[in-house]
Amino acid sequence: MTELELKYGCNPNQKPARIYMEEGELPLQVLNGRPGYINFMDALNSWQLVKALKKATGLPAAASFKHVSPAGAALGLPLTEVERKIYFAPEGELSPIACAYIRARGADRLCSFGDWAALSDVCDADTARFLAGEVSDGVIAPGYTDEALEILKTKRKGGYNVVAIDPDYTPAPIERRNIFGITFEQGYNDLDISEEMLQNIVTANKELPQQAKHDMLLSLITLKYTQSNSVCYVKNGMTIGVGAGQQSRIHCTRLAGNKADIWWLRQHPKVLGLQFVEGIRRPDRDNAIDLYISEEHDDVLAEGVWQTIFQVKPEVLTAQEKQEWIAQLSDVTVGSDAFFPFGDNVERAHKSGVHYIVQPGGSIRDDQVIATADKHGMVMAFTGVRLFHH
Repeated sequence: MTELELKYGCNPNQKPARIYMEEGELPLQVLNGRPGYINFMDALNSWQLVKALKKATGLPAAASFKHVSPAGAALGLPLTEVERKIYFAPEGELSPIACAYIRARGADRLCSFGDWAALSDVCDADTARFLAGEVSDGVIAPGYTDEALEILKTKRKGGYNVVAIDPDYTPAPIERRNIFGITFEQGYNDLDISEEMLQNIVTANKELPQQAKHDMLLSLITLKYTQSNSVCYVKNGMTIGVGAGQQSRIHCTRLAGNKADIWWLRQHPKVLGLQFVEGIRRPDRDNAIDLYISEEHDDVLAEGVWQTIFQVKPEVLTAQEKQEWIAQLSDVTVGSDAFFPFGDNVERAHKSGVHYIVQPGGSIRDDQVIATADKHGMVMAFTGVRLFHH
């Protein structure tokens, strides 16, 4: 198949729409549903991310994409008991690829609502069962077990989008796109991100354990497929905060840092102890948790409201309790797709437990940025490589 007609483009008024190959066959197959223009943009960007992660780390990888940027990405490491609870994972042993997607989606459950899922490995029944219970638009993977495909075909009244892609497909070395009737052309970004990029450690502290190296690679590869400007916080093989598409670097750092704080606050004993009414829908539960953590907690604790969400009215999570809990977050890695122009980015990252930083370097104020990192005993690597994506 060289061409696939789509219902419409980014918006219903943008017709006609299609995806096609100028030469050869499309490297993908729609196994179920009818993916749209944005679905395929998410699918192809997210597939590149998880394929690169698998290559860089040797571990299964997954991503949760929304509007051409990752809401989360993760490696297939076992789930802790706390992670099982905050990601609402099923009990029992789970496959590595299922763990990868559960962690990727759990990074930011609000932003993952209605996501496109990407898997580096064949989708198995464990992954399909979890996907079936979540609000999601579709999934791309190099293949599906028969059981997984049957499960996914029951989702969304049989309309769930399932795409298989040829894992050996390599794009043409030159890519083109049209904007306002004008054709842009550039070389495909085939930059190979590996541990060799992490050797230029510019801080006094140069201790970089293997886990931090994996987290740096995860951060960089996520940034490679995130709309710029972008900053990414990572811990234990999963993103915990992605700030995308901001015009200011510090706003990226704050946005991603705030998401990292929320991820950590979801592990606070008061949040883990929330008792929800029977039958509450997952999105309603996720929204309630977010409001409870945020300064809008009165919206869910008001009389006449909390009874529809909680079995027992929760105690307020105070500002001091949140501050004390966030202060316990540690060993976080942060990556940036371009250099940090000022030390304020490092200061903001420090507030969210960042100990490791990876960024291109090259600012006229690199000395200030390095000095700020040294003040907090951080380890910072300069890659010399910018990762803008538009």
